[in-house]
Amino acid sequence: MLNIIHPDSAGVPAADRGLAYGDGLFETIRMRGRKAVLRSLHLDRMVADAGRLGIPVRRDDLDAEITRSGREAARRYGSDDWVLKLVLTRGVGGRGYRLPAECEPSLIVTSSAMPALPDPVGVVVALAQFPLTVNPRLAGIKTLNRLEQVMASSEFSGEEFELIMADTDGNLVEGTRTNLFVRLENEWITPPVQGLAVAGVMRQYALKCLRAAGHKVREQAIPPSLLSSPGLRGLYVLNSVIGVAPVRRMDGVDLPVDDGLETICDPLQTLE
Repeated sequence: MLNIIHPDSAGVPAADRGLAYGDGLFETIRMRGRKAVLRSLHLDRMVADAGRLGIPVRRDDLDAEITRSGREAARRYGSDDWVLKLVLTRGVGGRGYRLPAECEPSLIVTSSAMPALPDPVGVVVALAQFPLTVNPRLAGIKTLNRLEQVMASSEFSGEEFELIMADTDGNLVEGTRTNLFVRLENEWITPPVQGLAVAGVMRQYALKCLRAAGHKVREQAIPPSLLSSPGLRGLYVLNSVIGVAPVRRMDGVDLPVDDGLETICDPLQTLE
């Protein structure tokens, strides 16, 4: 049984494991009126990653909630863009960290206005000083444990659109809320899932589009030195809400801006 909690509900139980331990995961979905961007990929990821955590949830139940939320939000947002957030927790139960004998997960559903989109001519980013560490057993899962991103976000000065986080070896991994792609003369590079805190659905969609268009893509570590290589064509940050944003400056250094990725993969073509 899935316990669905809306803003007008009684609230999240104080003993919910999502609050107590970050025991859960979430999806942030861009909506246009009643339709969802990258809907199938969001549903597939939440079900698959919930399975990795041992939280039972049916795809049909999640899909129905997106439909219901789209219908309800149409009164507020009309045909405009807005953001739907689905937070899935293991629910209440268990003693301390130990799992409950029977799991009754909760789905917390909220909506918000669409944030401002990035400047299409390029955004400014900086390197976060707070490092990113990834447990390989949880790699890629958008869990509720996002404290490293919270701490890194305290470094925003106001000019940056995004802060890029590096691993303990100094390789660039991802933004606080975005994934990374680098374009070189003859190929694209993005960090592998095994080293990512969040493997975004927009990243997955971009990989599919690039490969379908015949581009060579490598999943490998991104050392900072790659951004000063002669063959650099562009650095991109992307997620399912903002789409693709080219980076024009990082830590005060101008980077070449290429419009290749946003023309190759437009997530608004996936509205369902």
